[in-house]
Amino acid sequence: MQKLMSLWFDSAIKPHRLILTLALCSWIAGCATPIEEKPAPVAEAIVPAPVAEVIPEPAPPPPPPKPPITIAAVGDMMIGTDFPTNRLADDDGKGQLSEAGIYLSRAQVAFGNLEGVLMDGGEPAKVCKDPSLCYLFRSPARYAEHFRDAGFDVLSLANNHARDFGEEGRDASMLALDEVGIAHSGRVGDVASWQQGDYRLAMAAFAPNIDSHSIHDEDAAACLVSKLAQDHDLVLVSFHGGAEGEAAMHVSDVEEFYYGESRGNVVSFSHRMIDAGADMVIGHGPHVPRAIELYRERLIAYSLGNFATYYGISVSGDKGVAPMLMATVDEDGRLLEGKIISFRQRRPDGPRLDSQETAATLIRSLTRTDFNGGGLEFTDGGSFKPSISRQPQPGENPRLAPAACDTGESAPSQPASPADPLSHH
Repeated sequence: MQKLMSLWFDSAIKPHRLILTLALCSWIAGCATPIEEKPAPVAEAIVPAPVAEVIPEPAPPPPPPKPPITIAAVGDMMIGTDFPTNRLADDDGKGQLSEAGIYLSRAQVAFGNLEGVLMDGGEPAKVCKDPSLCYLFRSPARYAEHFRDAGFDVLSLANNHARDFGEEGRDASMLALDEVGIAHSGRVGDVASWQQGDYRLAMAAFAPNIDSHSIHDEDAAACLVSKLAQDHDLVLVSFHGGAEGEAAMHVSDVEEFYYGESRGNVVSFSHRMIDAGADMVIGHGPHVPRAIELYRERLIAYSLGNFATYYGISVSGDKGVAPMLMATVDEDGRLLEGKIISFRQRRPDGPRLDSQETAATLIRSLTRTDFNGGGLEFTDGGSFKPSISRQPQPGENPRLAPAACDTGESAPSQPASPADPLSHH
């Protein structure tokens, strides 16, 4: 009986258990948190960072132009010799350049050609068989102070008297000038380079003589000048060339000779030097003044004659005319204006101002004759300026580019010469 009751109970309760189980499952399902389907991640757009506006710095202003510079130049100087006999002035040469110094001091740069040597003692390297036809000049080394006191900044040692006492004599001249602060050029490899106010200047001196920078080798000379122009503001070129004497006052574009020796083609040489980068060419050697010329806006003086030659060199006639050239140029070397200050040698006093303005009148006349005015306009008093008709047009290159050449450290070579002239005849 008990067994039957148990079976009944189980059969009665199972439906209710099933119902409870289903209800419980539904309740649990309803309480569960639904799982949300996450959307696929979206790549974020890369936004470039803002670029700061770069404002270029203004270009530095160009340097202000250099002020014009005035260059004074004279020709041959030998203010006393003690060889072979004592021919020194009573005041030991102090007054020979005294009046010239007043005018030289007005220029920023003063140039001259030194004949002979500055040397105490020593024996000549040349043999002068006939003293009436040739001369040897030896001034005491202390005379370098007279050139300094007169205002000279640079001197040429390239001429036919620079070696009267051999290279030992030129050594002595260079040393004497170094000790008083005067620059110099002449011997192969010796080039003047110095600072004058705002300007870095160079001067190279040429001649047809042994061991001097050669006036005959224009290619080598142009290379030297081109190299100097690269690192100097202004380049001056000096030459001792051309025939000598009053019969040689006119200039022509040909090779000149004197007593069988070639003295160079001074027109070709001067033009070539300016094409290579020279800013002014200063000639001396003929012992008389010659014409001046404006070439590519740069000034050429073909001979400034004698200036201060105490005794031993003739100063008769036009050989005693002693011009002093004043030229004012801009920072590129272009001529702005100039003047010929006329002196005349008066022995034993030295060069003295010439109220008749002989030198200025003579150079003006020669310039008109030999170069059709030389691109210059002259006025009374020896002043001159570039001619309006010769002014370059806008955009015109005033100079030719120098030809490519070897501008290494080697100096122009001096070709062998059959003779080294002993004197001025």
